[in-house]
Amino acid sequence: MDAPPGVVLSLSDHETRDINSPFLTDSIMTDTDFDPTCAPARAARAARSGGRAARHAARMAPLAEDQRPIRAGMVGGRYNPLSEADVLRIHETALTALEEIGLADAPETGIEVMTRAGAILGDDGRLRFPRALVEDMLAVAARDITLFGRESRHDMLLSGSRVHYGTAGAAVHVVDVDGRNYRDSTGQDLFDAARIADKLDNINFFQRAMVCRDILDNREMDLNTIYACCAGTSKHVGTSFTEPDFARDGLKLLHMIAGGEDKWRARPFVSNSNCFVVPPMKFATDACRVMEVLIEGGMPILLLSAGQAGATAPAPIAGAIVQAVAECLAGVVYVNAIKPGHPAIFGTWPFVSDLRTGAMSGGSGEQALLTAGCAQMHRFYGLPGGAAAGIGDAKLPDMQAGWEQMCSNVLAGLSGLNMVYEAAGMHASLLGFCMESLILGDDLIGQAMRCVRGIEVNDDTMALETMRATCLGGPGHYLGSDQTLRLMQTEYVYPAVADRTSPKEWVERGKPDLIATAKARKDAILSKPSSAAFDPITDMAIREAFRIHIKV
Repeated sequence: MDAPPGVVLSLSDHETRDINSPFLTDSIMTDTDFDPTCAPARAARAARSGGRAARHAARMAPLAEDQRPIRAGMVGGRYNPLSEADVLRIHETALTALEEIGLADAPETGIEVMTRAGAILGDDGRLRFPRALVEDMLAVAARDITLFGRESRHDMLLSGSRVHYGTAGAAVHVVDVDGRNYRDSTGQDLFDAARIADKLDNINFFQRAMVCRDILDNREMDLNTIYACCAGTSKHVGTSFTEPDFARDGLKLLHMIAGGEDKWRARPFVSNSNCFVVPPMKFATDACRVMEVLIEGGMPILLLSAGQAGATAPAPIAGAIVQAVAECLAGVVYVNAIKPGHPAIFGTWPFVSDLRTGAMSGGSGEQALLTAGCAQMHRFYGLPGGAAAGIGDAKLPDMQAGWEQMCSNVLAGLSGLNMVYEAAGMHASLLGFCMESLILGDDLIGQAMRCVRGIEVNDDTMALETMRATCLGGPGHYLGSDQTLRLMQTEYVYPAVADRTSPKEWVERGKPDLIATAKARKDAILSKPSSAAFDPITDMAIREAFRIHIKV
């Protein structure tokens, strides 16, 4: 029975198996294995059987961090949808827009600080930004910033083209995969999502993914959002605030979680997702006031410009990038006029419209290009950058969701985006969040990050000596070579829930369903207490100070 090139036949079941399988060396057999008179073959077979359990256990054991084939902060930047000339034209056009169009609706406090720095307030109430002012603020803006986790092992260095994937969004629904329907999201859902994200290796941070729709008071909702996220994960958290006073209360809560204001300021483990603009080219007054409070409180800021191409941003992809860049440059001026060098993320975050209906189309190829182009612009400025990817327009974690989420996640990583937001779990163009999809997204992002890592070319990986030993008097295959065994864990990424079995094995295992497997893993995670939960004394103090709805 002939096998296709690159595929090895296991004669024990006549199934084809991909040579990338980590289990293949246990099942591969040769002609001598079937010869009952061949004592050496029988001895070798017994030796293989005796060591099989040990080898399987070794393969399944978690790898040390320095041995993992992928990890947070791997360097991308190999994909550039824009030429150098394109980047310069976008930059120059954005500067012209800031000089000639400017932004409206800045709060009085913002007008005061930005005009003192050199912005010009026109008779029409719009703030305009001379090029020299923008250049001066870019010169003092923070670079190479670290977003801290509550545990240092989750710290993320935002530098150059280092890539990190995580959640984000403000979904108002949770996807029920069993009933194939949507229900309102709750604070308990948000807590559960944080707990799941905490256990997923390829989810590097947890920005609030859902709105606590069961908490009607906005102040309580903001505070319970912080509680749910931080009690669920020790990874870096992102959140937002409705009003400045709520932000002040949020800082008090974070001081309690950190063990004091000094400890919070030393390692701020929560950042503010701040929609400081209302595209096109207007400041969001209340959000700007929130930002001012949080800069004073030592919280990193995500400067988020979220125009929608064809609706609140120009329809051309290049034009949408220009507007997002202009708005975020205004944010850079704003932040650094208040506090030079304060940690801020250049959050060019434009979305795509389906121009037939005007509805958002976050799962489109155009969205992938928008995000990659924005990544190239943050690299041009040398600023930490973040944008959206991994959004599914699909309502359920199906094939459509797979291609939509993979397309933009891969391009975002290859383009060197520091913070890939909304990378897992998001459906229905950000209206629905799915726990099972979050788990499946961990596998998906693992494959995307392997693409980011790229191909290492050196004397060892070109494998000439291994080829020589294999082909000249050797076994004629590479399955048992020292190099194959040495690299099988560090060169290849294996999914946690995706199925790579043969059809025969799939049947023998009861034809496992991918969604059911993800659900089982979700249930296993949620059956155990949160490892990020606060100590009882701190938790009691928080509940005495604030009305906490979340049960842990």
